Amino acid sequence: MNIEKYKKDLEDLIGRGDSLYFGMIFEINPQEKEEFKKRYKKQEWEKIKGEFDFRKNYQCWYSEALECVRQLLPSRLEDFVSFYKSKTNRREITVTNYTVSDYIPGLSITSGGYDKKKIVGPDAAVPLFKQQLEIIKSLKRRFESSLFDIRHLVQADVFDNELEVVEELLKKGFARAAGAVAGVVLEGHLETVCENHNVKISKTKPTISDFNDALKNADVIDTATWRRIQFLGDIRNNCDHKKKDDPRKEEIEDLIEGVKKIMKNIF
Repeated sequence: MNIEKYKKDLEDLIGRGDSLYFGMIFEINPQEKEEFKKRYKKQEWEKIKGEFDFRKNYQCWYSEALECVRQLLPSRLEDFVSFYKSKTNRREITVTNYTVSDYIPGLSITSGGYDKKKIVGPDAAVPLFKQQLEIIKSLKRRFESSLFDIRHLVQADVFDNELEVVEELLKKGFARAAGAVAGVVLEGHLETVCENHNVKISKTKPTISDFNDALKNADVIDTATWRRIQFLGDIRNNCDHKKKDDPRKEEIEDLIEGVKKIMKNIF
């Protein structure tokens, strides 16, 4: 259970986010930057100044932060994304629909001719990124909350370990057993995905097919993914039910790789 590792990685993400926030402040108000630099010796500042480069570092930070929110706080995912890019097509850009993606190229909107009047500019993105950062910081509090179900956090590690067992079984020639265990891993992951998206299952003992259909009906997965899971479920069923011919090694390899892809891409 790599809880401490997760917490350390989250602390790093928050620290980098704080640096990006200061970077925005420094650009909007250069005097703030000069005051901040006084805390460091010249050599020290040269080593750390790159951490405050918002345009250089934001995309990497956003990609990591996005996955954290997707997995740990999916109810805030839409809000998190909306601060980065507009949810709707914009006829014009105003202070109410300016986003962080507008800040990155330094977009400013003005009106008038010679005596231009500013409508909106990069400073409008500062509170938007601040909200993104606060959402990430709220994830830290989830680790400390008695209401947080730690199972969702460590389940990926558990499943990874089980897939290692699957691969070992297959290596030793136990194709049917390997396929059965891989099916259990897939079924467990789909159950977690349903819980994450509040997709209800009426059956007391649902199968891969039941979870798959429910996720498709709730628009959590598309038709192509649904068909892929259906195919994997068919391989698993062939392993569970004794037939004259054992499943082929190639089929189980397809099942293992398919389960890995589903776990990496469907949350």
